[in-house]
Amino acid sequence: MLSLPSTLTHDQAQACLQHLQAWIAQLPAGAAVQIDASALAVFDSSALAVLLGSRRAALAAGRQLQLSGLSAPVHSLARLYGVDGLLQTAA
Repeated sequence: MLSLPSTLTHDQAQACLQHLQAWIAQLPAGAAVQIDASALAVFDSSALAVLLGSRRAALAAGRQLQLSGLSAPVHSLARLYGVDGLLQTAA
């Protein structure tokens, strides 16, 4: 499992996405793509772009992305942008 940083805004988004994409590409076959967002405290819509980019990378690798620790404000922002259904959370 990989954890998101506590701050994920436009300034950090590109580097964070590249890190997540590289991590996904290096996972062994059959390994789950699990991202923990519980540390995420300061964010903007760029955080959604990072999560959606990670989802695309996971799907391209034939895997599902599972998110855990998404806060209510992140869920609210995802609903506002209409992408909440794309961000699966782990039970």
